[in-house]
Amino acid sequence: MTALADATLEQVGALAALTEMLVEVERTISSLQAARDGILAVGSRLALDVAAQAEHPDHGEMTARTVAAEFAAALRVSDRTVQRRMADAAWVVERFPLVWEAQGAGRISAAHARAVCEAGEHLDDPMSRDAYATQMIAFAETEAPARVGRMARRVAERFQARSMAERHLDAREKRAVWVKDVGDGMTQLGLLGPSALVHGVFQRLTQMATAVRELESPEVDAHEPESPEPDRRSIAQRRADLALDLLLTGAPAGHDAHEGLLAAIRGTVSVTVPVTTLIGDDATPAELNGRTPIDPATARRLAGAASGWDRILTHPISGALLAVDRYRPGAELRRHLSARDQRCRFPACGHASADCDIDHHRDAALGGSTDESNLGHLCRRHHVLKHHSPWAVESLGAGLYAWTSPTGKVYIDRPPPQNTVTFVDDPVVPPF
Repeated sequence: MTALADATLEQVGALAALTEMLVEVERTISSLQAARDGILAVGSRLALDVAAQAEHPDHGEMTARTVAAEFAAALRVSDRTVQRRMADAAWVVERFPLVWEAQGAGRISAAHARAVCEAGEHLDDPMSRDAYATQMIAFAETEAPARVGRMARRVAERFQARSMAERHLDAREKRAVWVKDVGDGMTQLGLLGPSALVHGVFQRLTQMATAVRELESPEVDAHEPESPEPDRRSIAQRRADLALDLLLTGAPAGHDAHEGLLAAIRGTVSVTVPVTTLIGDDATPAELNGRTPIDPATARRLAGAASGWDRILTHPISGALLAVDRYRPGAELRRHLSARDQRCRFPACGHASADCDIDHHRDAALGGSTDESNLGHLCRRHHVLKHHSPWAVESLGAGLYAWTSPTGKVYIDRPPPQNTVTFVDDPVVPPF
């Protein structure tokens, strides 16, 4: 059977029309994305202009945060994300205007533009960048982004004024580690570092995984009535298990002090587990505070090995937080706030409370009380933003906070619902 061999002329014509419509829609999307980048770039420039005219010593960092927070609150997204997009947009618009204009005209897509700009990132001479962009735009109009990326890296080398060694020194400054929650109790750990070291790490993990498989492969004995259960983990699974084992229990020999200070540090997490889950009910997952749900079995193992628990008391119907206590004396108020907030209390921010400051919304020096109604978690970024920008916060009671932006818009931030079990006839979806 040949595909479409039995299609009528009308059906073939419909397919052609759909193809043309799809191409036009994609061009429109690319144009709108370029328009959005232009708006973000203007916002970035506005922040810099305000800072420059007032001679701000931080060269516009706080002003950029304030503008990003205004955009982000209106869009209901993280202002860190918006500020990063502002910087990226300004970089493209200012350094690669020809690429931005081509995307705005619908000649190339955002993916094509990103491939061209990333490959030409280290071209410092404006004339070289324009010549490079002109050549790559023509190529991108007829090829897929993946092919454009490969060709762009090759073409960019012809316009490079700096050696690979010099560029690598700059690139090394971007080395980082990050995490990304992906659901089902799983999280990705990302690492950006020098290629030789990262590939060396991967190769070592591969060799370890292969060696473990050989060590654990049971020898079959015909006289043995029962053979051990074979380890069915794949090489990829073994690599992941070994990497986590090394990172959680290994010592950084190249950085540690003689006293083994770094080797003594242990990884810690804060987990909320409904009591029904602790006693064996798997219907309700536990939660890594401020992060992501985790499976009940892991939560029970962590609870069994914990040196102390915080008990979070919630209303049996509404699920609202009532109190936090502990079997041993401690800082009850701090634990109460951590359990209530779970994350930074600035709109759309997801930083976990463990990484935040506890802030007096009304300054203690001005009469603000030190109690749960006047205290909340703010990450360092938004703590600084609150004190050094026109953003203002007011407590509305019951853990609700009203944030007023520099343009006068008000955004309500509610504490996240507790990971608890409520007892009602009909399930109620908790408000977010």
